[in-house]
Amino acid sequence: MKLEEYIGQIRPFDQKAADAAWDWWDSLCKPLRGMGMLEEMIVQLAGIYGTEKIDSLNPVVVIMGADNGVVAEGVSQTGSEVTAQVLENMGDRISSVCIMSRVEGLEVIPVNIGMFTDGKHPRIWNRPVRYGTGNIAKEPAMTREEADRAIVTGIEVVKELCGQGYRMIITGEMGIGNTTPSSAIASVLLSKDPAEVTGRGAGLSSQALEHKIEVIRQAIAVNQPDKDDILDVVSKVGSLDIAGMIGCYIGGAVMGVPVLIDGFISSIAAYCAAKLSPACRPYMVATHCSAEPAGQMMLDALGMKAPIQAGMHLGEGTGAVTAYSLYKYALALYNGLPSFGEAKVEQYQHLA
Repeated sequence: MKLEEYIGQIRPFDQKAADAAWDWWDSLCKPLRGMGMLEEMIVQLAGIYGTEKIDSLNPVVVIMGADNGVVAEGVSQTGSEVTAQVLENMGDRISSVCIMSRVEGLEVIPVNIGMFTDGKHPRIWNRPVRYGTGNIAKEPAMTREEADRAIVTGIEVVKELCGQGYRMIITGEMGIGNTTPSSAIASVLLSKDPAEVTGRGAGLSSQALEHKIEVIRQAIAVNQPDKDDILDVVSKVGSLDIAGMIGCYIGGAVMGVPVLIDGFISSIAAYCAAKLSPACRPYMVATHCSAEPAGQMMLDALGMKAPIQAGMHLGEGTGAVTAYSLYKYALALYNGLPSFGEAKVEQYQHLA
């Protein structure tokens, strides 16, 4: 199925169900809106699922893994071979996100959407659109058709997982050098100088950071991406893991399930998805604010706020998995608190 056909399947957010969830919260024995964003998170779920009756979420963590040709420019501390090794580690369930996910009882699905090599571990889903991107400092990352296909691949991964019974998608990425295309996209779409949106990634020196910024300037100058054409931007200065995550956000909306945004790179993908299809934005959930320079900028651009401000910037979906624990507390209250009448407490009223 084509991208446009998938986008056409997205049903509107159910505001009536969201309002009913607010009514339910307000009937429970606690100060009105006393749990702040935890209440908002459940109300959003009600609008996504189309019912205020929410008992289980059955989430799954989806990690999009891909390699970036721009690593040849020396923009990362490690080489591209680390991407494949970390995905293999995810297969063995020993990476950071896997250890955190084990605490919450979550399955992690590593998806190879464009590494330089196929994944070997049987738990890796090999769905390569191409084997690594071009070096954006010298050429486009990929063709427009490949960007489109990577997005559709992300949609179809979500569709397959929802077919297995999962009802929440937690996104993440793995790709050495991927903060470079992320910052390039942010620079173009937010009309910011690369120096304003570029950070140290996995740990660059100050000198290496300056070089990274110049590489991004060169990539934009060489490729001349059109900021009003998301596919043009992603294909010219983007990455395959970002394109795959764009598909995850659209796919969640198509399937009527929430999709949790991780950090900076994930938020780039979320912003692109919202530009491609504004109807998918209500299905996305911000989880934490990345410590990368453009972390807050991207949340502001999305018009979202994140419940966790912890200075995290590891990636892999680690921030989003951390935020999932908040849903467990929120649902416990939503389904477990007595009403004011049951608790024999005078009901609070909304006052002007």
